[in-house]
Amino acid sequence: MTIQDIKNRFGIIGTSLQLDHSINIAFQVAPTDLSVLITGESGTGKEIFPQIIHFLSSRKHGPNIAVNCGAIPEGTIDSELFGHEKGSFTGAHEARKGYFEVVNGGTIFLDEVAELPLTTQVRLLRVLETGEFIRVGSSKVQKTDVRVVAASNVNIPEAIERGRFREDLYYRLNTVPIHVPPLRDRKEDVFLLFRKFAADFADKYKMPVIHLQPEAQRLLVDYRWPGNVRQLKNVTEQLSILEQKKEITADVLMKYLPQENGKTLPMVLRDEVKSGGDFSERELLYKVLFDMKKDLTEMKKVVATLMGNGPVRVQEQDAFEHEIYRADEPQIIETQPGVTLSTKPYKIEAHEEVEDESLSLSDKEKEMIRKAIERHKGKRKEAAKELGISERTLYRKINEYQIKG
Repeated sequence: MTIQDIKNRFGIIGTSLQLDHSINIAFQVAPTDLSVLITGESGTGKEIFPQIIHFLSSRKHGPNIAVNCGAIPEGTIDSELFGHEKGSFTGAHEARKGYFEVVNGGTIFLDEVAELPLTTQVRLLRVLETGEFIRVGSSKVQKTDVRVVAASNVNIPEAIERGRFREDLYYRLNTVPIHVPPLRDRKEDVFLLFRKFAADFADKYKMPVIHLQPEAQRLLVDYRWPGNVRQLKNVTEQLSILEQKKEITADVLMKYLPQENGKTLPMVLRDEVKSGGDFSERELLYKVLFDMKKDLTEMKKVVATLMGNGPVRVQEQDAFEHEIYRADEPQIIETQPGVTLSTKPYKIEAHEEVEDESLSLSDKEKEMIRKAIERHKGKRKEAAKELGISERTLYRKINEYQIKG
């Protein structure tokens, strides 16, 4: 089987030498049982390589499961991966097999492996070294024969320095590294991918295929694409649906690309920015919201410790001064017509209840999360990226606020 055969089999578009090199490494390592670590930026298509490795291995007739480690809450991830016994924790009404037990004889793909808690990393290291694991709530050692392929868009050596990832696990996973190049290093593939996506969306939505004028083609190829292939696909879909004229000029394409400061702006706000809105303020909205919520939560804890039980109030004799400032200059950020958020210096006077403001902020946070999920059609990873939080944090917030959809 040649590299082109693999591209045809898995629908990979591109002629980049870097991409061919990555595919060739996957082709060579597939027949072995070595662990593989796939690195690359978000949106580059890392999820294709575990499929290539499994399909070309002797395990191809065995199970193949992909697990997003960043989407599973920390409290349940050990149970998901290694299983649990009946009664081992609240809600464990019956024994359950974990992924490593179910995938025995096959391949498991651990996406966002750097999101694993340190305690789970210890368990994973044991599986890699000895093939042994223990269910949560059990003392019985079990054996499994699983090929592990992991992926991460995090710089793991930096995570090791910060104490967030085990160095021994990194070297065990990184037996064979595969790096997926970003789209900006595959300029020769950008227009090929655009044409493929344009044809696919034209067929999907039963409409004419969009075409780029020469200047628009040059703009498309020269753009840095921070969201890589995923971003290119999203932009192509937006152009296909929203533009009535199917001959796309450079000026039209510019409306769908991030502004000069490199920040990605949601499409729902582009018209407002074009009419004079302040883009930098809008991008700060999410950070302001989550920072304010965090600060208020910490403030409530301190007040509760000082005052004991009962209503949480800031008294004159508390450790706080009469006024607590969050910013030096007032700012007004318009989130949508009729809804504004003021980040002007605010103060907590004596006898002012923190809980009311926290509740109001929680409502704003819930609404922003809900709208982000809607904009990305339920894709939590993309919504978390837009909000500037991890996917695990977003998952916890969804459960906390009971957000549907």
